[in-house]
Parts: sequence; C-alpha cells; structure tokens
Amino acid sequence: MRAQTTLTIATVNNGDMVVMQRLSKEFERQHPDIKLDWVMLEENILRQKTTTDAATHGGQYDIVTIGPLEAPIWGRRGWLLPLESRLAPDYQLDDLLKPIRDAASDQGHLYALPFYAESSLTYYRKDLFAAAGLQMPAQPTYQDIARFAKALHDPAKGIYGVCLRGKPGWGENMAFVSTMVNTFGGRWFDESWKPQLDSPEWHNALSLYVDLLQKYGPPGSSSNGFNESLTLFENGRCGMWIDATVAAGTLSNPKQSLVAQSVGFAPAPVAVTPRGAQWLWFWGLGVPSATHHPEAATAFVQWATSKEYIRLVADRYGWAAVPPGTRRSTYEQPQYLANAPFAELVYRSILAADPLHPTLKPVPYTGIQCIVLPAFPTIGNQVGQLIAAALVGNMSVDESLHKAQAATERVVNRMGVER
Repeated sequence: MRAQTTLTIATVNNGDMVVMQRLSKEFERQHPDIKLDWVMLEENILRQKTTTDAATHGGQYDIVTIGPLEAPIWGRRGWLLPLESRLAPDYQLDDLLKPIRDAASDQGHLYALPFYAESSLTYYRKDLFAAAGLQMPAQPTYQDIARFAKALHDPAKGIYGVCLRGKPGWGENMAFVSTMVNTFGGRWFDESWKPQLDSPEWHNALSLYVDLLQKYGPPGSSSNGFNESLTLFENGRCGMWIDATVAAGTLSNPKQSLVAQSVGFAPAPVAVTPRGAQWLWFWGLGVPSATHHPEAATAFVQWATSKEYIRLVADRYGWAAVPPGTRRSTYEQPQYLANAPFAELVYRSILAADPLHPTLKPVPYTGIQCIVLPAFPTIGNQVGQLIAAALVGNMSVDESLHKAQAATERVVNRMGVER
C-alpha cells in the first residue's frame, strides 16, 4: 500500500471554491493515496499568506489560488512550476479560452490552470425596473446608472439603488474603481510611468463612485466586497450591482437567490470610452515550486479545471452552476446555453476584454483592473484605503486623490516598475 500524500490547498472562500471543496471527495475517491487539506481564506488574506509563502519558498501550500497578476510575475520569478508539459493529453489545453490562457502565462509557459474566469457586468432587478417605468439599455452608461439608482433607491423598504464594492484592497474596491477610471478616459500611469491619479479623469470617476454609494448605496458600503455585495443582491436589497460575471450563476439559482426570477443582465457601464470598462480576471490553481508533491498537486489542479469537473458540477448542481469563462466547450454545450441566460453575454464580455490595450490613452503596462506589476498590490492597497476614506467622508475626493498620487509616487520610487 502506498503512503498517503497530503496536499494543502489555499483558496478563496467564495461559492465556486466551496463547491470545489465539496466535490473533491470524488478526486480523493479516484486517488486513495492523496488526502486534501483545505485552507479557505477571505480574498485579501489569501493574497497576503500565499504571496509570503511563495516568495520565501516556504512550502506551506502545495496548491495556491491565484489570478492574472500573480501567475506571470510569480512564474517569471521561479515561484511556480510551469504546467504545460506536465498535463495529460486528454486535458485539452487548446480548449481554454485564449485571453484566459494568455493571462495565466509568461514567455510561453503556463503557470496556472484557470478554475473559473470572469469579466464584469451590470446586474439589475427587472421587476423593480418595470415598476419604476425604467428600461435598461443594451449598453448602459454611468449617466444611466446614476439616473436609475436615484429612481430605485427606497431604503424605507430595504432596497438600495446600487451596490458596489467599497472594501479596501487592490482586488476589492480597486478592481471596480479601476474600470470606472478606464472608461472615464483615465489611466494609472502615463507612458513614462508617471502616476496619473490626480488627473481630471480620476476625479470624475471617483466623484461619481462616491456620490452613487453615499446617496444610493447600502449603509456600510466601505465594508462590502464581492461576497457581501452578492449577499445583498441575492437577498433583494439592491436595485443594481456592477460586479463579476461569476455571480450570475448564483443569482440565477432559486435555491440560493431570492431574486432568481427577476435578475437581469447587461454589459458593464461605459462613460467616455469602452476601453477598460469591463475587467478580465480568473481564479486559477498554481503549484508552488517549493511543493514536495508536484505530481500529486498537478493531478489535482488538472482534475479541478477539467471538462470532467465541469460535467460533475452540472450533474450535481445544474448547468447554470458550472465554473464559467474558461473553456470554449462549455459555451458549445446546448444544456449550458439553455440553462444559463447570462452565458452569451459573459462569453462576449470575456472575449472583448483587452488587457494589452486597457485604456484610451497609451500606457506602458498590461492589465485592466489590475496592472501586471510587482508593485501593484502595494499601490492598489494604499490607494484603496484612501478611496475608502473618501467614501466614508473622512476626506474629500480631491484630498484622497492627492494623497493617492503621492503614495503611488513613493511606492514607485521605492520598488520601481520592474516587471
């Protein structure tokens, strides 16, 4: 009898990963010599712990859940194993959507297998829109969103006009704010890597963001990230919500969502340009180079991101619940298209997102809602805290952006823009 291998998996505590943890009993059944030990963490904490462990080659985790910011940078630094040559032929690597595969790669090497991928879109309550005599356009603008939020806001009935991420963090409030800035014509840096946070475009975007949440958002918006906002919307508390496409399956499931029959889907709003208005993200599974169990870890990440796993989720929870955005074959499944009314919009949004040209003006970086730059988590977290301070009224928008500009300049001077 072979000795049992224990794999420690660090992942984010959202719904799709909870499903993966539940269904992983099937992997353990297929691999009786492998035991899985799960570490489920809130998004910001996950990033802190996995980054520290990867950078120090600590070997605490055999599998880490990462995105398009970490995968190429960590891979380039030797913190992750390249996976392309370790995969079984039946994995069908060519089935992965090209924008997602490219975002998980660097210099021809694939450093994470995407578990699910997402862009962003606008969720809205069709019943509330109808009652208010409103109609969501095929392509909403932020001017539309402000008008709708005002009309829908009814806090006496526990309904807030719009829900948006307010929790500080480069992957929380800044994921949304960055797309607002992009579509308002702004950018993080000019071609010479000079920060642009005190520009009119940042001011216009942030002023509207703060105005929307202060006037028409739920109380305590500065504490709401993705999970908190999802809970608010599925419990009928939001007229609209602009966030990750991955929430569409949950919101459409009557077992999880009180508004499953009335949720509508529209593209993410635009302002002066469609460039960078919607983000591109994946949660993928990478294997740290410090793992003592590379073969077992590779076996699990293949299983959890395979067509077989997608079918397993469909069998247990229905096609609308499958991890979206990673494989072309998912969008060729008649059962998926029939049961996921959001599928075509999500597919179009992901393919339309362009991390190589994310802004109206030229930029020296790639990435839409997060820049593929080692210093960006530090920058994004500091700016996120300052924007949260403006949101709660501790400082003005102008003051927060002035301080954000200075903070970004300090980080760049200290850490540089080495990619």
